[in-house]
Amino acid sequence: MHIVLQLIPKKYLIGGTLILLGLSGLLIMSTIVAITGEFEKDSQQSEVTEIEGGGIGVGTANVSPQVMKYQPLLEKYAQKHGLDASYVPIMMALMMQESGGRGNDPMQSSESFCGSVGCISSPELSVDKGVLHFKSVLEKAHYDLKLCLQSYNFGGGFINYVMKNGGKYTPELAISFSQLQYQKVKHTGNYHCVRPEMVPYSACYGDALYVNAVLKYYTGTITADGKPAAPASGGSGGKSGVKVIDAGKTLIGKTRYVFGGGRSQSDINAGRFDCSSFVRWAFEQVGMNVGPMSGVTTDTLKTQGQVINPKDMKPGDVVFFDTYKIDGHVGIYVGNNQFLGCQGKTGVAIASMAKGTYFGERFNGRVKRF
Repeated sequence: MHIVLQLIPKKYLIGGTLILLGLSGLLIMSTIVAITGEFEKDSQQSEVTEIEGGGIGVGTANVSPQVMKYQPLLEKYAQKHGLDASYVPIMMALMMQESGGRGNDPMQSSESFCGSVGCISSPELSVDKGVLHFKSVLEKAHYDLKLCLQSYNFGGGFINYVMKNGGKYTPELAISFSQLQYQKVKHTGNYHCVRPEMVPYSACYGDALYVNAVLKYYTGTITADGKPAAPASGGSGGKSGVKVIDAGKTLIGKTRYVFGGGRSQSDINAGRFDCSSFVRWAFEQVGMNVGPMSGVTTDTLKTQGQVINPKDMKPGDVVFFDTYKIDGHVGIYVGNNQFLGCQGKTGVAIASMAKGTYFGERFNGRVKRF
């Protein structure tokens, strides 16, 4: 072989080497592209799919295909542990937040099972122990579902804290508990804020906004006994739509429009809303979760609910307008070509959307029924 190489002119050897290097580079690049393509394909699969949780038509889990495949297991272990099947869509939303259905511990239940991360390596065992833990926390929280969800993230100590401070979950209690616990552990250097908006509050223990993070994957109502329930028959139109309007009307004359307002409890207490945060607030008053307080926008609202022909609008339906952008403004239809919304000059008020008016000319025909 050495003799053969000596007989080949050096320029051909160099050329051949460069060609080989080029082919190797192309092979590496094609491998990277193939891997990247798989990541992109996996990312595309993360788009949410609406399903009726539990097979019983109670609430809707808006989750990825990876989470959806665990529905039968969640139903199986809910039945095994004596948990009402109406909680299945909530647990699917919880799984979506915890893992997106990926990994061997999709319910992230290792710590509750054995006290340390990583001791569960079977997805079915994760679901089994996760459902059992969820039921236990729910019972300790006296069926305060939001308290249950936040305690799933914080641990049981949060339930004790809430019971000593009014006995019912509030976002403020979640933040204050996170602040207190962070002061105890920040010296370890093992904790950091998972949400940048919590940094000014030094609320860096767990996720103080966990409840809204979970509920953004759930569409339905939560009853007084803590059970999820389906939206009222007919959606936001009809009798339930009138209730939404009545709730929204209580803010007429008591608010001012602030772009980006209404996304914290302090804003709400001070009467600062924009159009989408007001719509979210109004539906929340009648037990309907249409998005997280901190993340609701006209763009998130328009993806929810049932599409309605404008000719079939009923009071309580949600209507959209093209203002500074497509679907830049949103309000709640009250009938007679009028809607209830939070507008720039008036705050929460009833405005006309009849032809020839400002909003009438900008109504784009998008109507949704929640």
